[in-house]
Amino acid sequence: MSVDIGIIGLPKSGKTTIFNALTRGKADTGGYTQEAHVGVTKVPEPRLKTLADMLHPKRVVPTEVRYIDIGASVKELVKGKIGGPLLNQLSSVDALINVVRAFRDDSIPHSEGSLDVARDIAAMNLELIFSDLILLERRLEKIEVSLKGAKAPERQNLLHEQEFLMKLKAELEKDMPIRELSLSSDEARAISSYQFLTAKPLLTVVNIGEDQLPEALSLEAVLAERFSTPRCRLITLCGKLEMELAQLDDTAAAGFRAEFGLTESGLDRVIRLSYALLGLITFFTTASAEVKAWPVKQGTEAVKAAGKIHSDMERGFIRAEIISYDDFVQCGSLTEAHKKGLIRLEGKSYIVQDGDVVTFLFNV
Repeated sequence: MSVDIGIIGLPKSGKTTIFNALTRGKADTGGYTQEAHVGVTKVPEPRLKTLADMLHPKRVVPTEVRYIDIGASVKELVKGKIGGPLLNQLSSVDALINVVRAFRDDSIPHSEGSLDVARDIAAMNLELIFSDLILLERRLEKIEVSLKGAKAPERQNLLHEQEFLMKLKAELEKDMPIRELSLSSDEARAISSYQFLTAKPLLTVVNIGEDQLPEALSLEAVLAERFSTPRCRLITLCGKLEMELAQLDDTAAAGFRAEFGLTESGLDRVIRLSYALLGLITFFTTASAEVKAWPVKQGTEAVKAAGKIHSDMERGFIRAEIISYDDFVQCGSLTEAHKKGLIRLEGKSYIVQDGDVVTFLFNV
């Protein structure tokens, strides 16, 4: 299973550089294209390696993150200037990364004529809001047409949807992203079917230059205080440096990173924060000579977690055999865990916890 994250940004912000840093890619950083760059990277998960070392499976399967570098402005996509495939790709992602330029380079003119991180963050927020307003207004127009010939039950549903969308429209017109609204659980579920861009969790990556590394933490603190919310986080990252380090082996990259005073790779940090924004945890399975990591939302019931693996597992769910990662490592094997009574039997409504090692029993 993969997590999909779309990368957006104003022209000359370095978003393809960030894409290359996150995927070890070598995409051309020269400018906008009419095709997205797509790259896949494996989620760093030390617990998966530990389980593999213990069990010696034939196959180890980490979670993957798929990054999609959208090669056009959001505004142009929504206006239909560049066709539908790119917009469809962007609409279907789980979260967004907005790359904002802070690096200084006279050979790369800023699209707005000067550096202003706060202005550029606000500009992209407005582009996303603008795109949602256009999509929303199109749906409201279709509802108006449908209402003319609708019968009683259908009419009631259409009126209810119309009322809900008008509520969203009023908030968007106040420059309020949907992700920041207080929605009921039913409204939150309804939102997912529209694929609004401002409803997606957003990670703002402020792209700094190497000369700004000494002040990176202080700059990040100031900007994060202003622009961070529960579903919108901000970090600083030196895209050019991280892109160069991504082409080295892990040992060499770690050595260079230490020279710059960096304790964590850009990839690790972006994935960690993306998981937090998406509310994801990881559980593990060890069946069929494979050890796999699976991402699910916090609060996911066992039966739904089984469905992430295969729909048959959800349909024919009987129970789940569960042991925590820490208990499993301490025991050294499932046999020893059984002897110590540390493997629990849980039903459909059990809430899967981060680090659970799970065997699903099912019958179809």
